[in-house]
Amino acid sequence: MTEMGDGPHLGEDQADAKSIPGFKGKSLPASKSMDSGILPDYSYRMDYPEMGECIIINNKNFQPHTRMSARSGTDADAASVREVFMNLRYKVKINNDLSCENIFKLLKKVSEEDHSRRSSFVCVLLSHGDEGLIYGTDGPLELKALTSLFRGDRCRSLAGKPKLFFIQACRGTELDAGIETDSGSEETMCQKIPVEADFLYAYSTAPGYYSWRNAVQGSWFIQSLCEMLKKHAGKLELMQILTRVNRKVAEYESCSTQQDFNAKKQIPCIVSMLTKEFYFPS
Repeated sequence: MTEMGDGPHLGEDQADAKSIPGFKGKSLPASKSMDSGILPDYSYRMDYPEMGECIIINNKNFQPHTRMSARSGTDADAASVREVFMNLRYKVKINNDLSCENIFKLLKKVSEEDHSRRSSFVCVLLSHGDEGLIYGTDGPLELKALTSLFRGDRCRSLAGKPKLFFIQACRGTELDAGIETDSGSEETMCQKIPVEADFLYAYSTAPGYYSWRNAVQGSWFIQSLCEMLKKHAGKLELMQILTRVNRKVAEYESCSTQQDFNAKKQIPCIVSMLTKEFYFPS
């Protein structure tokens, strides 16, 4: 006969952590199933009176002490994003050359607005960056400090609604040389959701890598994103669209007079905490 002792009972959930505050010597309570009242609806409701806001932060020029070069081509990205999301019926606001403080103040103000009549929220960040960082005109700022403003426990009117962040920035200094291959609900119901749920982060490149931008035409990622949204919004689900963006970006190859930067590749990175399918209204 197996002894149960004081250990976890069959069917109880355990956390993969050394310790959990408030649960010393105890097991976490068992998780609830889909029968707990969470409705089995598989796509986000997009029939609110407004689609929502699309905030574009377009940083082109940087203060001398940052030693960051001007981002030629970024205005083409901002214009393309503005056109696409206006056509998708978002209220678009472009903000140029913001400092770290002003980026934070802007997004904090937006997070404190009443989004109850809006279906979603979109933020597009165009700047220099590094892993986990985005640059204001005066230096780096943690991305988490910005995105966490829209968590379900901080921005209640967006809780349970999709929050999409598109980030055109470097995430490191590695270069991808590529490799040759052979071709061949009802929202009135009381329910508890994770505070980090319903976010999507679409990064222009994989962790640790450079992100490429053409000085005239704009960045590979943003231009590919806008092209795929024009073609497929209203027809395909968002993750399908972003997979096509990945494919499009993967077809690019850098052309540079500096040999170390010539013939390089790039692949975007999509991180999704969405809990439903996302379809732009047709």
